[in-house]
Amino acid sequence: MQSTPAAWADADVYLADTLVGHDPALEAALEAQQAAGLPHIEVAPVAGKLLNLIARMSGARRVLEIGTLGGYSTIWLARAVGEGGSVLTVEAEPGNAAIARASIDAAGVGERVDIRVGRAADVLPTLVGGFDLVFIDADKESNTIYLDWAARLGHAGTVVVLDNIGREGEIVRDDSTDPMVVGTRDALRMLGDDPRFDATALQTVGIKGWDGVALALVV
Repeated sequence: MQSTPAAWADADVYLADTLVGHDPALEAALEAQQAAGLPHIEVAPVAGKLLNLIARMSGARRVLEIGTLGGYSTIWLARAVGEGGSVLTVEAEPGNAAIARASIDAAGVGERVDIRVGRAADVLPTLVGGFDLVFIDADKESNTIYLDWAARLGHAGTVVVLDNIGREGEIVRDDSTDPMVVGTRDALRMLGDDPRFDATALQTVGIKGWDGVALALVV
């Protein structure tokens, strides 16, 4: 089989069907998001399950999510923290937050999720630290700001997940003027140079095209 975007997507669907399965609450969240015209930029099902597993493996009880969108990844994380756990998610757009709130409540995990509406750069300084996992999936131009606050609001052993680092391979271009590529390159450089982090990254292919994720520990 040739390695093409269509083949990547087919393999992603196969993996999701085999390892993730169908979930009415999650599928309803995606339907609500699409009906409202939100961009189709949520994590793929296999990535949502990966977030859930990482949170469970690390024993995370307090999770910070930067970028809520329609609440799809938030539901995955809220399920992972279990009863007594919490997810604080930050969303810049009030309309997105309202859609997410309805879907999260409908999924039965509303009591675990606190949605803060506002620009993350403004909201993060107001938060109380002690988060066990930080998932960053917002505007790429501000990635270094978000990583700085992930370290400040975390603790030794906090897991940091930075999404969408592949940028269709454009991350290798030091002459790129695309602000999302520049922001991603700055973030990767920060993860490599900042002594507060120990990190790696994986490029991926699938429904989301040529993408990737960075994983870090706060040390």
